[in-house]
Amino acid sequence: MRTHLIRSLTMSSLVLAVAACVTATPYQPAKNGVGYSEQRLESNRYKVTFSGNSSTSRQTVENYLLYRAAEVTLQNGYDYFVQADSNTDAQTSYSQTYSGFGGYGGYWSPFYGPGFGLGASSSIPRTEYEAQASILVFKGPKPADNFKAFDAREVKANLEALIARPPQQAATN
Repeated sequence: MRTHLIRSLTMSSLVLAVAACVTATPYQPAKNGVGYSEQRLESNRYKVTFSGNSSTSRQTVENYLLYRAAEVTLQNGYDYFVQADSNTDAQTSYSQTYSGFGGYGGYWSPFYGPGFGLGASSSIPRTEYEAQASILVFKGPKPADNFKAFDAREVKANLEALIARPPQQAATN
């Protein structure tokens, strides 16, 4: 009986350790539901998105979105972008873990009569963030009076140190 309890607790610890090993989403094109994507909506309007896994903070997701907006701007021959709108969504799910022996709580069975088991259950929240922005891209100097306007070169330069790329991509950049 004691061996069963130790085995159950060990298994629960292993599940938690494996869950803790998940790394944050690197800055990469969308793959398996995480990463960046963009869609051209008009000649100078784009929808840019970055989705992170549960190990990627909201701040990182929003920084990666701005960095991608700057890249899209520069890759298309423009100098600055205006964030027409932006939104960050959070989606939380819960992982249920159980460890114990002999069942959970009191129970009664018509075949075996009353019984009792010991166990523990826990719920682990996992929050994933997705940031989206609609941007307008323009040539020339950024207007000083528009607080929604971003100089693409400055954004890219200022956020570069925060960008974590996948291992194979980091060696080429």
